[in-house]
Amino acid sequence: MTAIETSPNLIDLGRQTRGAARQLATLSNGDRHDALEAIAAALEAATPEILAANAADCEAAVRANIPKPLYARLQLSPSKLNSAIAGVRDVAKLADPLGHVQIHRELDQGLILKRVTCPLGVLGIIFEARPDALIQITSLAIKSGNGVILKGGSEALQSCQTLTRIIHQALSATAVPADAVQLLTTRAEIRALLTLEDYVDLIIPRGSNEFVRYIQNNTRIPVLGHADGICHLYVDQDADLEMAIALTLDAKTQYPAACNAIETLLIHEAIAPQLLPPLVAVLEGQGVELRGDEATRAIVPMAAATPEDWATEYSDLILAIKIVPDLAAALDHINTYGSKHTEAIVTEDGAIAQQFQQNVDAAGVFHNCSTRFADGFRYGFGAEVGISTAQMPPRGPVGLEGLITYKYQLTGSGHIAATYSGDAAQPFTHRDLG
Repeated sequence: MTAIETSPNLIDLGRQTRGAARQLATLSNGDRHDALEAIAAALEAATPEILAANAADCEAAVRANIPKPLYARLQLSPSKLNSAIAGVRDVAKLADPLGHVQIHRELDQGLILKRVTCPLGVLGIIFEARPDALIQITSLAIKSGNGVILKGGSEALQSCQTLTRIIHQALSATAVPADAVQLLTTRAEIRALLTLEDYVDLIIPRGSNEFVRYIQNNTRIPVLGHADGICHLYVDQDADLEMAIALTLDAKTQYPAACNAIETLLIHEAIAPQLLPPLVAVLEGQGVELRGDEATRAIVPMAAATPEDWATEYSDLILAIKIVPDLAAALDHINTYGSKHTEAIVTEDGAIAQQFQQNVDAAGVFHNCSTRFADGFRYGFGAEVGISTAQMPPRGPVGLEGLITYKYQLTGSGHIAATYSGDAAQPFTHRDLG
């Protein structure tokens, strides 16, 4: 990693956020709940101002001709804003993740061990567009007792500045210090943020695969995130065809810029002749550009899929289609080209569904439902800070549980380790307490 000189101002900001995070970690769940309700109420009251700032960002984005998927993430509709505000209140209602005693054990008489949940400390969140992500992340950070340093994309600058100002105003009347939520505004600050290992405990990037890989390759701070969202839907020979059409349409067109939208559709050869004609008609009616393998194009004319299509995250109304001979071929394709994000099967055969769910290596493996359900809000997490496709937890949509750690607390009465070593060692009791 190339050495980067960190701005003294950013070091000061890191110290400031760390101090505020320590104060936040000592507050009660009631204090954090009240702060989140204050934020939700303030955002609600400022809805016209927020939408106006976002409209200005969108106008500038059109002039700059930003990519269509990025524009879709940038645009903050009234319904999207209302959902984000509802998410703040949902997070506020969640059980307090802090102070849970996970282990309560007597090591010996009068020597008691506890493992207790606590905040990570300070989160560094870097995201492209998506001003609603700022709302979601801030609410999860406060609920979990963590400070947060946010950096949105330049295309969302006015939206993010407006949202942060409103959040700070709301926090000023609560026990939560406003300095626990910080906003960076320049691209140079991203590189500097990645060097703040003394003040930032976790980096969470949200954006394109190139963007996430850049973050992963340029920091010593632990990174939680995913680089690709190449998701598949496999339609088995025992699928309900009407269901298959409905799920394909939803998983591709409901929000094509989302990382949980499908990019490739796999169809069992036994049902392809019956399924493809009506499915293609529905998809093309929704403006989806189709690219098929040779077997698919022999049934319905469409552009030819190239090898690159199987490894591409379109984030747009483009879908690659491949006909496979059996479940094994579908599994092989998914485990070769998938990004371990979310994969789904449509089938009425429970045994086949079980095989699929057991053999697909992904954070989410669905049966007879859209991949678009891979979302922290829909899972009941209130919101999410991001999606992780790593093998180690947290995995999938990351809510509060991914933002906490734990500490071991040991209480004795003058116990010394020498008592438990040597020929005359005293045995431990290792008795779990209620």
